Amino acid sequence: MKFTVKDLSDIAGVSIKTLYHYHKVGLLIPNEIGETGYRYYGVEELNRLQEILFYKELDIPLLEIKNLLDKESNRVGTLDKQMMLFEKKIEKYHQLIETIKVSLEYTKKGENMDNKLMFKGFETEEEWKNALEKQKTHLKEKYNFDLNTDSINVNDMNKMAIEAKNFTDRMAEFLRNGVKYDDSSVHDVVKQHLKFLNKNGHTISKEDYVNQTKFFLQDDFHREMLEEQQIGLSYYLLAVAENL
Repeated sequence: MKFTVKDLSDIAGVSIKTLYHYHKVGLLIPNEIGETGYRYYGVEELNRLQEILFYKELDIPLLEIKNLLDKESNRVGTLDKQMMLFEKKIEKYHQLIETIKVSLEYTKKGENMDNKLMFKGFETEEEWKNALEKQKTHLKEKYNFDLNTDSINVNDMNKMAIEAKNFTDRMAEFLRNGVKYDDSSVHDVVKQHLKFLNKNGHTISKEDYVNQTKFFLQDDFHREMLEEQQIGLSYYLLAVAENL
């Protein structure tokens, strides 16, 4: 059985341009190229395209997909492997969905969620890279700053995330309760936070902290994150920092 490029495009829901690209990079070679230049594919190529698309759904780069498929001659083995990868991904999504559900319940009640429970879904370096991708893209596009996510220590990241969440929760609570920015109890919390950062490899002075809070206020991405937690929080943090 022969399939034209258009046939294959219609069957798989892949654009003709994409199929040409797959041919160009050696990922999906036509079974036959006619004298007029028309490309024809067989059942074997149709099967390979299915395997390519499965791997793409797992966010695997094309070059890596090519290397994987070139090494895998057994279709049953390939599909078994892909099914296992999808099952792992589904399991991880289920974990994250459950974490989100619990987070929503705590948020609706106005209660703080247990720290360990909050980060139950973040167990690998790849998950942290995905979580930071939006911020990384924003910093690169707006400030041409490269946020280094090449090497992430999951335990350290979870530790820092828990500290950041606890700190912003406390500051948001102060703001909601009308505690003034120059109150000593507010300053004590900030000083403890800075002490934690310095102790854990993130050297930061009071002046650095002022500049950081200014940036969070001026930058749309970070200001919106803070304002979603508590209206006025980004302004409050700057006022506190400037009066330490």
